[in-house]
Formats: sequence, C-alpha cells, structure tokens
Amino acid sequence: MLTLAALKEYGANVEEGLARCANHESLYLRLVKTMPGNAGFPALYEAVGKKDYPSAFQAAHGLKGAAGNLSLTPLMKPIYEITELLRASKETDYSPLLEAIEAQRKKLEAICQD
Repeated sequence: MLTLAALKEYGANVEEGLARCANHESLYLRLVKTMPGNAGFPALYEAVGKKDYPSAFQAAHGLKGAAGNLSLTPLMKPIYEITELLRASKETDYSPLLEAIEAQRKKLEAICQD
C-alpha cells in the first residue's frame, strides 16, 4: 500500500513533495501513483533505441519535471543525468541510465501497488 512512510523509505523527499501539493496528502499520493505508468517512460526507451535524441530529450525532460515535482529523488537522479546528455544529443551508451531509470520505476511501481 502506498504510504508516506513507504515513500520515505524509497528515498523520496516527502515533505517537499507534499509542500508542492499544498500539503494535501491524498492529492500527493494520487499523483505519485500515476508516475510508474507515465507515458514518458516507453517514449524515452523507444526514442533512445531509435537514436531519436530530440524526442528522447522531450520524453526525459517531461519525466524529470514530473519526478522532480513529486520529489521522487531516486527516480529523478538517473532521469536528470540522461536529460542532460540528451540535451546535448550526445552519442553515448545510454543503457546504464535506462536500466537505472527502469529499476527505480519498478521499485516505485511496487510501492504503489494496493
């Protein structure tokens, strides 16, 4: 079950995320629950696979904003890193960052299960 305590244990900055939601716990938790299913994840993975770096950047930037607004720090860190690399359309092996993002997405998804 998704709780503030579970999110804290995950590494989220719950106090900061709650503040962005005017301290409405139910709103914050509802928004967090949507994050693992965010359409930006498959869009990012597909665009990187196609080396479509402008599209990958757009997907990563959107994910960065969503994770950042909810203060989901463990997910935000690798998303931030890949966003900055994609901003420069850097030709590199993105697989370690994609794996880190997916691992954190799965951890958050498990926490969000009822």
